[in-house]
Amino acid sequence: MQIRKWKYEDILRIAELEKECFPKEPWSFQMLASSFGSDNFIGVAAEDGGELIGYGGITVAADTADIDNIAVTEPYRRGGAGTAVLNRLLECASERGAKKVFLEVRVSNTAAMSLYLKCGFGGVYARTRYYSDGEDCLVMAKEL
Repeated sequence: MQIRKWKYEDILRIAELEKECFPKEPWSFQMLASSFGSDNFIGVAAEDGGELIGYGGITVAADTADIDNIAVTEPYRRGGAGTAVLNRLLECASERGAKKVFLEVRVSNTAAMSLYLKCGFGGVYARTRYYSDGEDCLVMAKEL
């Protein structure tokens, strides 16, 4: 498995993975392309045998960063790809001067919460009815 920066030509496949991994609220192609064009955004892709199997994005502003999304296609989950993507995003944020990283996760997404806890994130507070379907989210943070 290889972790590398997004290329513009990855965005179509990433948009497909968004729909697969986040059917309730996927980012659109336009949202992903807009993020790609931002100077504050860093996107990384996980590849296995030339196939894009996961991705993640982070926005860094001053000394804080926000994980925008991390996703891994079903056959590769729980195999280390998500951890590798998250760790690379954290490295990128640190290189840009971030001291603290935040993220939001659905309270029902126990697999993601487990990954974040394993990687040193802790719960900060909950946001009630954060998602459009009314589900709460947990805001998590990690000091770099």
